[in-house]
Amino acid sequence: VLAALAALIVAFIFLVLPHLRKQSSSQDDRRRQLPPGSLGLPVVGQTVGLLRALRANTAEAWLRRWASEYGPISKLSLFGLPTALLVGPAANKFLFASTALTAKTTTSFNSMVGRRNIRELAGDDHRRVRAMMLQFLKLDSVRSYVASMDDEVRHHIRAHWDGRATVAVMPSMKSLTFDIMCTVIFGLGRAEHAAVRRELSAEFQQLVRGIWAIPVNLPVTSFGKCFAASRRGRRTVAAVIDEKRAKLESGRSSPSDDLMTHMLAEGLADVEIIDNVMFMMVAAHDTTATLLTFLLRHLDGNRDAYGRVVAEQQEVARSKAPGEALSWDDLGKMKYTWSAAMETLRLVPPVFSLLKRAVEDVEFDGHLIPKGWQVLGAMNMTQWDPAIFAEPSRFEPARFESPVPPYSFVAFGGGATVCPGNEFARVEALVAMHYIVTGFKWKLADGCDGSFSRYPLPSPAQGLLIDIEPMDTAATDV
Repeated sequence: VLAALAALIVAFIFLVLPHLRKQSSSQDDRRRQLPPGSLGLPVVGQTVGLLRALRANTAEAWLRRWASEYGPISKLSLFGLPTALLVGPAANKFLFASTALTAKTTTSFNSMVGRRNIRELAGDDHRRVRAMMLQFLKLDSVRSYVASMDDEVRHHIRAHWDGRATVAVMPSMKSLTFDIMCTVIFGLGRAEHAAVRRELSAEFQQLVRGIWAIPVNLPVTSFGKCFAASRRGRRTVAAVIDEKRAKLESGRSSPSDDLMTHMLAEGLADVEIIDNVMFMMVAAHDTTATLLTFLLRHLDGNRDAYGRVVAEQQEVARSKAPGEALSWDDLGKMKYTWSAAMETLRLVPPVFSLLKRAVEDVEFDGHLIPKGWQVLGAMNMTQWDPAIFAEPSRFEPARFESPVPPYSFVAFGGGATVCPGNEFARVEALVAMHYIVTGFKWKLADGCDGSFSRYPLPSPAQGLLIDIEPMDTAATDV
């Protein structure tokens, strides 16, 4: 017995103990490789602090303090999950290029939009839905939308700007961009679908507030109210799908008519169509509305830039016959206006950050990001970096009259993952700016200081109230 015990002890010492020490050493090395930082309190982590900073529009300062303490990669905890925070052009390139990372959205976002949206799909499913969307967002398609966008913008200006002394810009631009998307992407025209458009618009104004809400589904919580709006919106979209299916089956429509009909013809399940329609409605109209709103705000504060935009747009207007719609060639003449739009996106990116998930262990800057961790790219911090953009808080459209360093400006993504809707957004913004700039002079209304919150998206106080004056009766100097 003693001999057997001695043999077991010897075996443990020479065979098992070295393995345990090696395993322990490996775990210690893994812990040392993790990014610096803190995960904070269990579950809560840094979530409350970041959400509070977003509401107060101090999120850039919050993230800058964190990054200055821990460097270009650090760890924190958001929404109950360990998260790697990445900052800088190299981090942006890594986020867009790494195959170890996949797109991730928050629980709240998926609850509002649906879990089969394109951001959550992978592999063949993702490629299939993306190809369907690109059919209606590719350059040739966007070229064909210019006349329809022109018509929607002029109709909106007549209905909501003409004859008024004051306009709340953000609500106006949200209504405009929503109507444009309904017409040219989803085939919901003004005349035959006016009630559906009004209903969907109202629900979307509510549900978008729930994208960053803490997911507690009670009737009294912000999430609960927004989730109820999402369910109502989904029922409306489902009814539209039924209508389009009947037209397709009876030969009264074609798959090329609009995105929903195309998805039906391709055999996509109704729930996937609804989820991706909801996703596109959130992604397409809120972001461009934010761009237009803050472009007007920054032009009001820089009269030289405003004067150059006016001169450029008036030159285009002089080349048109009365009532003639803008053309694709006209948009090519609006180079400075688009530079001003790009500078606006640099200063106030509609999307605050990029959230991804590690599908396998991956390294960045010498640190391990374990499989399953969230990865948060603070892209806006690169766009405010004084080492890249001199005097970063100054509005200067001329920055974009020449190329900027790679992966330093990523408002439309980067690498192979450039936003498929970037050309759509450019055309939409330029057409809208043409009729606003050539039709009106404006200034911030008394009592409107231009302040704004970033929760859930950049939103100016009072919707950015401006006093407007028709251009034909305004003074000639700008």
